[in-house]
Amino acid sequence: MKDFIIPIKDKGTPARQGAPVTLMVDGFSVTVPAGTSVMRAAAEAGISVPKLCASDMLEPIGSCRLCLVEIDGVRGTPASCTTPVAPGMVVHTQTPQLKTLRRGVMELYISDHPLDCLTCAANGDCELQDMAGAVGLRDMRYAPGENHFEVRGPEGDNPAWQPKDESNPYFTFDPTKCIVCMRCVRACEEVQGTFALTIDGRGFDSTVSTGTENFLNSDCVSCGACVQACPTASLIENSVIEIGTPERSIITTCAYCGVGCNFEAQMRGDELIRMVPWKEGKANHGHSCVKGRFAWGYAQHKERILKPMVRDSITDPWRVVTYPEAIGFAADRLRAIQARDGVDAIGVLTSSRCTNEETFLVQKLARAVFGNNNTDTCARVCHSPTGYGLKQTFGTSAGTQDFDSVEQTDVAVVIGANPTDAHPVFASRLRKRLREGTKLIVIDPRRIDLLETPHIGPAWHLGLRPGTNVAVLTAMAHVIVTEGLYDEAFIRARCDWDEFSDYMDFAADPAHSPEATEAMTTVPAETLRAAARVYATNGNGAIYYGLGVTEHSQGSTTVMAIANLAMMTGNIGRPGVGVNPLRGQNNVQGSCDMGSFPHELPGYRHVSDDTARGIFEAAWGVPLSDEPGLRVNNMLDAAVAGSFKGIYIQGEDIMQSDPDTRHVAAGLAAMDCVIVQDLFLNETADFAHVFLPGSTFLEKDGTFTNAERRINPVRRVMAPKNGYADWELTQLLANAMGADWAYTHPREVMAEIAATTPGFANVTYQMLDERGSVQWPCNDNAPDGSPIMHVDGFVRGKGRFIRTDYVATEERTGPRFPLLLTTGRILSQYNVGAQTRRTENSTWHPEDLLEIHPHDAEVRGIKDGGWVRLASRVGDTSLRATVTERVAPGVVYTTFHHPATQANVVTTDNSDWATNCPEYKVTAVQVAPSNGPTEWQTDSAARSDAARRILSVAE
Repeated sequence: MKDFIIPIKDKGTPARQGAPVTLMVDGFSVTVPAGTSVMRAAAEAGISVPKLCASDMLEPIGSCRLCLVEIDGVRGTPASCTTPVAPGMVVHTQTPQLKTLRRGVMELYISDHPLDCLTCAANGDCELQDMAGAVGLRDMRYAPGENHFEVRGPEGDNPAWQPKDESNPYFTFDPTKCIVCMRCVRACEEVQGTFALTIDGRGFDSTVSTGTENFLNSDCVSCGACVQACPTASLIENSVIEIGTPERSIITTCAYCGVGCNFEAQMRGDELIRMVPWKEGKANHGHSCVKGRFAWGYAQHKERILKPMVRDSITDPWRVVTYPEAIGFAADRLRAIQARDGVDAIGVLTSSRCTNEETFLVQKLARAVFGNNNTDTCARVCHSPTGYGLKQTFGTSAGTQDFDSVEQTDVAVVIGANPTDAHPVFASRLRKRLREGTKLIVIDPRRIDLLETPHIGPAWHLGLRPGTNVAVLTAMAHVIVTEGLYDEAFIRARCDWDEFSDYMDFAADPAHSPEATEAMTTVPAETLRAAARVYATNGNGAIYYGLGVTEHSQGSTTVMAIANLAMMTGNIGRPGVGVNPLRGQNNVQGSCDMGSFPHELPGYRHVSDDTARGIFEAAWGVPLSDEPGLRVNNMLDAAVAGSFKGIYIQGEDIMQSDPDTRHVAAGLAAMDCVIVQDLFLNETADFAHVFLPGSTFLEKDGTFTNAERRINPVRRVMAPKNGYADWELTQLLANAMGADWAYTHPREVMAEIAATTPGFANVTYQMLDERGSVQWPCNDNAPDGSPIMHVDGFVRGKGRFIRTDYVATEERTGPRFPLLLTTGRILSQYNVGAQTRRTENSTWHPEDLLEIHPHDAEVRGIKDGGWVRLASRVGDTSLRATVTERVAPGVVYTTFHHPATQANVVTTDNSDWATNCPEYKVTAVQVAPSNGPTEWQTDSAARSDAARRILSVAE
């Protein structure tokens, strides 16, 4: 019978794990795990029990009383959502008594609900409407009386009526349609973990409340969990109110952070109505954040460029041309440069926002068509130390776990990351685990929101001085080694014992003790010792880290120090443990996998490897260079020196994202051909000679690879508004340069990736359609993918311990620049803000702000909200200040989402010793009151205005 059951979309209560239990439901035998509710057991048998307060995303509370059932041998009519199954149980879901009771309950709900179904925004998508039909309610016995939905009653204004709350730009709360099922409140608590909603009053006076005057000014983070949970139109998307209910869905993957959430793009015709998190998504399990859920309007923004443009000089206005003209213009210039300045005078930058297939083709363009290895990507300026450090220690350049692993974590160490803002869906899962008792250790100069999670257990904050990560982690290793807390059995079995012995001698040096490093790191010795003991002795320990680890002069060393800690405590190779880099962009992992670095072919194989290079030479039919190419910083240096003259930049804005903005501007201005392929005329396009319109994730097919190595399908939802997907434009340019590419669909590119890249060997679009996603490596050795890496052994064989000497950054504070600047992200904005700034997300974050400690503000005469000048040895900018104790004295913090701020004009060219990842997190600065924008900001704005002129047709 099972194969013929039509699946029920929402099974009412969460799935459980346990021994099998068999029972009878309406005469059908069903077997489910122990702990499963009767409601879910019925759903597994294809029998739907009426419900309003229940959802399989939430724990049951049994308040609506619609899901009553009869059970042989049990008195009364228990709620099926809160009643667990038992062996031999006999359940009846449809009896005369149950029908009468359910109709009575529905009458009570309807008596206090407006009957405006025909004009209601949820008409056709309303569970209250569905349940009224399911229980057979055809009339109502109750006469009109007190209610919450009439503005005026017989005696004047109705005191129980409340107006709509339309403060949130994305959804509306209509109290008149609320049935107080508490699903929104529970979703906010259980799924999101924000606790922004509550129930005010009792009985008839019960109402959903934010505790403030409206949603916008509350603790609500606009994740959409409450909207998704609401069974009526009480909480509903404004897009549904304005356009109507959707009629079909397409499953795709979010194009924001590295969590890689799957969504249902719900459509009416070719118009996108809403994005709803897909419950089957293995990274997000039906949850979302404000960006993925709501911030997709940039795809239709009026500033989007939809036609190609060219100009002879960057001081000229743009000319709108046809695609053949633009591609021909670009190809002619690139060929001329190579004929004049040599084959190595041009290069490419791939995008971490584009698909794996598009990135693969861009690096192929450089290697097979341009004839050099001059290819780089934004991973250079974020997680390149992850690739280097983990490859040295473990043998592969990626994280070790899937996100589900957090559900078995006993100690979570979060280093240099702010998950609630940068990876909010994962943060919600981590918060849930923290509420269940998992211990938390945060190593960060700022006091991040994760530490403020309600109802969490023990937590330690190691508020270190920026730039001292290596010293702190080595001090933790000192405690573990000197107190004998390491896992000798694991180390002897899985690692090189001689290398560990050497590292143990190094870490045990008294110079590395917490007491010896306290003055340098500012972390109290006892706090650090306690944290080290907790990590080493409390079961499964997982380390999650972000750009606060990698964007340092010792980023690669810090990654290796993290790997050392995980190996010495045996926290590798099973659920609940591991080393987990939280990738910043949707496909930053994929851009690395696809060979975007100048020294590595796809699959992390060095360009000097004859065997690997031979595979691609055979596939592409051309000889390939065995010399590593230029990194992006080298390209800019060479441009200023006059030897690098052309670049093709797909989906990156290096003028805003890369450090030392003045140097970036000088490098771009020195080139003869800058090709920018993007959605909008961004800061980098100010220096471009060719602009090719990009396509959004909604307009293409392909794949993204998230932070857990999960290859997720990206499916075309609508036709490209610019006429082409990004990969098609790359193919046109390649062919104009003399190639003979003939791809007709991204699946053909993936087939080429699988044929040449061992970790992707078994990946096909058919597999992704069948399974939803898969984690690499996926090959004959791991045909189902690899949720957890290094289970039986490390990829490199034995795990490698490496000494982690602390070397202080060259960026020092002093009398002129006494403060340390560190940078990061905020929840509502994403990266350089090109997408989110063109949505209503700017309601929450309309400008970058500088966080400064009250003491530092007071001695400088700085007021909260006042303008300040932020200056370093390389540049200055002005922005408003916010005075807060989230940062320590001597430390200031800002974001880089808004081009008007030009935050990176103050960051320096210091970088990681191994990878040249910029040291964004440590810049010596001074802060002083200001009257407004600096000269650089004024000149930059004027330059942008001039550079973005577009000739009219008449001109």
